[in-house]
Amino acid sequence: MTKQIQTTEDKIKVFKALADPIRLEIIQYLNQLDHEVSCGEIGRAMHISKTSGSYHFKILQEADLITTHKVAREKYVMLDRSTVDRHLTHFWQSL
Repeated sequence: MTKQIQTTEDKIKVFKALADPIRLEIIQYLNQLDHEVSCGEIGRAMHISKTSGSYHFKILQEADLITTHKVAREKYVMLDRSTVDRHLTHFWQSL
């Protein structure tokens, strides 16, 4: 289900999530893909530990910038382009 109402809190979560260089790099990495990818693959590509990755993925997920699902012990993520469009592409219209 896509969120239709944008609250100030939603906007703050998105921009705080993107204010971190590692999370911004994760978003840029995911933007190049059109499919979901394991958190482990992203961690290796970003050269971050599993613990650090978990922290950053949690913040990105709370900001609805990524979607996640778990298969067995592996978590997979994908960029949620609708959130990016809602908060970034149409930023000025949403103020």
